[in-house]
Amino acid sequence: MMVRAGVALVVTFLSAGAVSALEPREILVIANKDIAESGRIARYYCQKRDVPQENILELPLGTSLRDTISRGNYDKQLAEPIRKEFLTHERLGKIRCLLTLYGVPIKVGGRGILAGQEGRLQELKAAAEQEKKKIEQLKQEGSADSDQHKQAARRLAQLQLEIDRISGTETNASLDSELAMVLFEIYDLYRWQPNMLRSDVMGLHQRTLMVSRLDGPSDSIAKGLVDKAIAAEMTGLHGIAYFDSRGITEENLYGYFDRSLLALAALTRSQTDIPVIEEQTAALFPPRSCPETALYCGWYSAGKYVDAFDFVDGAIGYHIASFEAISLRDPNSSQWCPAMLKDGITATLGPVAEPYLHSFPEPSAFFSELYSGRCLVEAYYRTVPFNSWQLLLIGDPLYRPFKNFFEKTGGEEPERGFSIP
Repeated sequence: MMVRAGVALVVTFLSAGAVSALEPREILVIANKDIAESGRIARYYCQKRDVPQENILELPLGTSLRDTISRGNYDKQLAEPIRKEFLTHERLGKIRCLLTLYGVPIKVGGRGILAGQEGRLQELKAAAEQEKKKIEQLKQEGSADSDQHKQAARRLAQLQLEIDRISGTETNASLDSELAMVLFEIYDLYRWQPNMLRSDVMGLHQRTLMVSRLDGPSDSIAKGLVDKAIAAEMTGLHGIAYFDSRGITEENLYGYFDRSLLALAALTRSQTDIPVIEEQTAALFPPRSCPETALYCGWYSAGKYVDAFDFVDGAIGYHIASFEAISLRDPNSSQWCPAMLKDGITATLGPVAEPYLHSFPEPSAFFSELYSGRCLVEAYYRTVPFNSWQLLLIGDPLYRPFKNFFEKTGGEEPERGFSIP
């Protein structure tokens, strides 16, 4: 079985108790040594956020602004140097978060066919063809609803999963999501891995790193994410929350996420002083209809950003749809991530390929973590289901949009808004 492999790393776990808030010294900043803007953003971030300058790791990743790095080059140019950095400089147990920057690729390619499995792959494909013929024959005989047909369909599905695993289908990933597991010695390279930091209140999964990114359609936009986050922390996040559900009533995953958006609106009203406006139909907020946007979450308009929002400094939110961060650095892209960054949002998240709905942070859970006073990257990693998969987080990892509100209310955490039963 092909695996993502690292080096043997000794992990010293935190003592029992709640995990402390992320501190600047616990961030390792990853910059592209060959792109000047990347290094400038790294030094600027460290200056603004009191991250030690020695916490900058500049790696030679090429002079071109590439979106994708091959699996082999990822291992050689990123994963191996980062692991070496942890060992050489005794960073293990001291660094909890990686910050990738403009100039660092956003996607890592797939692994290809498993070595030595070519014969097995051909056998599986032949067996799959036989099942397809059997299914077609049963349809022609009018037995499409028979037990035989259902059994053949199940066998075909199982064969296809194994074919995909050996072939390397869906082994590409967001580079940041892959880096979250860079300290793992060994794990399967196919689709996703569970995020061990999700609701890890005891801090028992220190090998999993949190990863955030300062990036966007230009280096100035990437750098500006820091300034806007700091400005919002100083004055408090003020504006209006806009949440776009769709009125889905079915008892399935789509209905579940839609109800979470409704629960998020109720949670925001009860736990913050930010006014809430909802769109509860299949329509989206129309253009120029959302002034003073501080918070946003909604769906579903894949690859077709609607310029409805006037984002305030510190605005945070995301759109639940596939492929919305593929062209993160394209200023003319109609995808939601680059378009929202260009329009002034301070923090967002999105996928670099098809992620499937169940891989998104559940909306009311993610925002409730922010409302409790946690910083951006902690809120994300307490709620995102998977690593080694397709999503990435964009924004200053230390950004605490509700820092002042949290301190004003005495540090009392809100209830989790909407949880999986």
